[in-house]
Amino acid sequence: MPSKLQNYVDGSWTDADTNDTIELRNPADTTDVIAEFQNSGREDTREAIEAANRAQSQWADTPGPERGRMLRDAASHLADRKDKLAEELTREEGKPLSEATGEVQRAIDIFYYCAEKARDYGGTKKSSSSRRSNLYTIEEPVGVAGLITPWNYPIAIPAWKLAPALATGNAVVFKPAGAAPTVGVRLVEALDEAGVPKGVVNLVTGPGKTVGDELVTNEGVDAISFTGSAVVGNQVYETATQNGKRAQCEMGGKNPTVVMPSADLDQAVSIVANGAFGGTGQACTACSRAIVHEDVHDEFVTRLVDHVESLEIGPGLDDYDMGPHVNETEKESTLDYVDVGQKEGAKLETEQRALDDSRLDNGYFVQPFVFSEVTPEMRIAQEEIFGPVLAVLEVSDFDEAVAVANNVKYGLSSSIVTDEHTEAMQFVDEIEAGVAKINEKTTGLELHVPFGGFKNSSTETWREQGDAGLDFYTISKTVYDNY
Repeated sequence: MPSKLQNYVDGSWTDADTNDTIELRNPADTTDVIAEFQNSGREDTREAIEAANRAQSQWADTPGPERGRMLRDAASHLADRKDKLAEELTREEGKPLSEATGEVQRAIDIFYYCAEKARDYGGTKKSSSSRRSNLYTIEEPVGVAGLITPWNYPIAIPAWKLAPALATGNAVVFKPAGAAPTVGVRLVEALDEAGVPKGVVNLVTGPGKTVGDELVTNEGVDAISFTGSAVVGNQVYETATQNGKRAQCEMGGKNPTVVMPSADLDQAVSIVANGAFGGTGQACTACSRAIVHEDVHDEFVTRLVDHVESLEIGPGLDDYDMGPHVNETEKESTLDYVDVGQKEGAKLETEQRALDDSRLDNGYFVQPFVFSEVTPEMRIAQEEIFGPVLAVLEVSDFDEAVAVANNVKYGLSSSIVTDEHTEAMQFVDEIEAGVAKINEKTTGLELHVPFGGFKNSSTETWREQGDAGLDFYTISKTVYDNY
């Protein structure tokens, strides 16, 4: 029997007022019904917002070390269930079990990190220009935060929004993505078991057009943190700020990896392939463009295709190299872009083979696709695909490589593979992206440094993670104490 997931409002697990639920199915086997979750409406969301407002001031008055203790206890609960959580994540989202396990560990680490930050996050003392006077700042919580998260990292991204919001004294209303809400519910269960007071954490599942819109427009919400597509994110930001809310939106990417002649080609192939096809390419930081110097282009493509065609595709629970898309819509979107690339004149280097394994019949599986002879103006070189499609572009020198890399409306993550220190440093200086990596894949982030994009990848307001992530949820008060 599938489990029934409920909303969590004012310290209680409840059904939605709509009396409606939605089935959640395993993308690797659509005959496997995982759970039913609440198809909530505006009234459910309003009740959660009201509960958060009632609880916020008491939570703000709770000493930071005590808030940190609860986050630490929640992390311990998650750690005790790590293997089960990874299995649930794989069943609902599709990624290989090893990747899911790593993501769960990341959520645990984020909770532990913010638990310690809660102990000493509070303000700074400055030197006053007057004698017998103190000058210092106090960091106070913004109030009630609305958190809207995507399905592709369904436990890590909620963790990096929930943990800093709670550590700094905010109450929250959390809307996980409808395609993968289960592990988000498990996060809230861990916080409940850790003793977080009622109303401080609230979870409401349901569609963005009702639950999400109510969070963005309701005057009881002081801040909105959103991760998702650029189209939706820009709408969220415009609406939220018009309603006087603090807002941060992290959105899409068209992330490049530049490969220069000095690169170790086997290393470059591994970096590009892991960045492009890990998680079935369903990451905002996934590498979707390999920009390769002409001196090594042909050899790079040959080695890359050999590597890609050796990747094994199958159910995530069996830990194959690449799992399914999260749903039919995402699968069809990827296949549509493969057609677009061919019609635009790009060369499909990977053979289109039938996925005739019987284990794949009921899942949203595709093969990884590599295109060469791609020009910068092609749609597959400009638009976010969010699937395992890689465009390889040939360039004649470093300057052209950087120009091509920057010639998109996005600027989230980027990397260069080179053994030339000057090239690496020049790339860091000139790339228009919020993340620049040297000899690393575009995916994968450290939790204690800022994360965010440039251009249409971000609202460029507040960064997430590390101290920057904590800053979003606080507002400074300056105190002049003339004693």
